[in-house]
Amino acid sequence: MSYDVVIVGGGPAGLSAALALGRARKRVLLCDSGTRRNAAAERIHNFVTRDGTPPDEFRAIGRQQLATYPRVEVRDLRIESIVGTRGAFQVTSATGTVGALRVLLCTGMIDEPLAIEGFRELWGRSIFQCPYCHGWEVQDRRWGYLARGVQSLHFPLQLRGWTRDVVVLTNGSFDVPEDMRARFSAAGIEVETRPVARLAAREDRLQSIELADGATIACEVLFAHPPQRQVDLVRKLGVALDDDGYVQVDPVSRETSVPGIYAGGDLLSRMQAAVVAAASGVHAAGMLNHELTVELATGG
Repeated sequence: MSYDVVIVGGGPAGLSAALALGRARKRVLLCDSGTRRNAAAERIHNFVTRDGTPPDEFRAIGRQQLATYPRVEVRDLRIESIVGTRGAFQVTSATGTVGALRVLLCTGMIDEPLAIEGFRELWGRSIFQCPYCHGWEVQDRRWGYLARGVQSLHFPLQLRGWTRDVVVLTNGSFDVPEDMRARFSAAGIEVETRPVARLAAREDRLQSIELADGATIACEVLFAHPPQRQVDLVRKLGVALDDDGYVQVDPVSRETSVPGIYAGGDLLSRMQAAVVAAASGVHAAGMLNHELTVELATGG
């Protein structure tokens, strides 16, 4: 079996790309391993018409709508390898190998929990990355931001839009410059430089932050940006990554450094949200459709 495009990843980016390509009458295989990038998230927000939708429901609706398009096939498969060249890829899963003219990676990223007791358990429940996605539901509470370096200190200032009670925690890992301390002070933001020992919870919700010296800080919501890495398949393909580990693509075509392999969604940038990933998937699909249509019409 051969397809115009094999899409790897069935989240918002992959579903949106499959929809655009299906409506353009391209033969598409969408492969979804079943592991959601936002597995801990309870709701999708900031996605017009889908605000507050549980992620699994979002995926079910997406698949239902794709069923309208006979050239789009969805399979619950983990892709194990991709070999070949532009126009002649071999995409292999546990069930066999299919051919593809092009490949679109929508695999998202893997979040690596910080080595703080309680972090993994509270991720997606009381610990979040994006205030646009989760800030409304927890507005006007006591928020913390776990900063991992000076370069991230611009972030907590925007949190004041959702709450007046913000504390920045450096976990004892770096010094806060005096000019930034002054800005925080003017905004009413506290700075805590002592190391964090553990996150204390009640009924799966953050209650307080315990410091290494035994002190306790009351806190109901924590924002953090833990390290992220690409899934194994992306790393094996050898596509070029930027200094932060995100896949580099042509800004217009969305093609990676490997000819014929494209990318869309969270694996491209720290700017990660369902609606942003969906838009990125449609962008890549549109460019793929244009390229394939011209190629098939002109014979090369």
